[in-house]
Amino acid sequence: MTPDQHAEAAATLLKAEETGQQCGLLSLAYPGMTLEDAYAVQKALVAQKLAAGRRKIGWKIGLTSRAMQQALNITTPDSGVLLDDMAFETGSTVPAGRFIQPRVEAEIAFVMKAPLAGADCTREDVIAATDYVAPSLEILDTRILRADPATGQARIITDTISDNAANAGVVLGTERHAIDAQDLRWVGAIVARDGTVEETGLGAGVLNDPVTSVLWLARRMAEYGQQIEAGDIVLSGSFIRPIECPSGSEITADFGPFGQVAIAFA
Repeated sequence: MTPDQHAEAAATLLKAEETGQQCGLLSLAYPGMTLEDAYAVQKALVAQKLAAGRRKIGWKIGLTSRAMQQALNITTPDSGVLLDDMAFETGSTVPAGRFIQPRVEAEIAFVMKAPLAGADCTREDVIAATDYVAPSLEILDTRILRADPATGQARIITDTISDNAANAGVVLGTERHAIDAQDLRWVGAIVARDGTVEETGLGAGVLNDPVTSVLWLARRMAEYGQQIEAGDIVLSGSFIRPIECPSGSEITADFGPFGQVAIAFA
């Protein structure tokens, strides 16, 4: 793809988000699209939002579970950018029409107190740079059709990455924990929709350790001359399947001693 095509694809995604009408698969419109192209489209999309007044508040890491990677026939996670208008308070309600097809995932959020980057970044560096960890929900949305109606072809990884890794919102719990206060592999959540338990999972579902996920992001960003900044929120990846959230849904995530998070959809 050319830089003009990157900008064109980003404009298509932006229009889909603004109108609430999903666009077709970018992987069909640009059949030669590579992962590098997809991240270039994502970068162009985020640049347009920043130019419109949005502010970056962090990063999300996706496709960290083995099951999701196998479903998309990949062996690596992906990442997207968190912006200030994506932040929702726990217990709040998402206005009707804000998203197209919202879903939620349970994650452990890292909030950073120091910059983090570099190909030689270590686990110890991640721990030292983390201010605290907290329970969180990520809200996903898709500005791209999940499948092409004519061919039946499903979205692939280049579609997802282009679409800011399906990123739409973040809900942080109020609890804060020192990163070394407990084994994050054993931090789990019971996630319910309208009072019915839909999913459960453990932090170990994220690359066997959520710290490893943040380390992957720091190393990947070094390839692009980027870094995680002090104050950034980093969503380390979901350890449950996405839960559909049609209008009227009320989501609660019980992380036990780690905390609680809730969000509703009008």
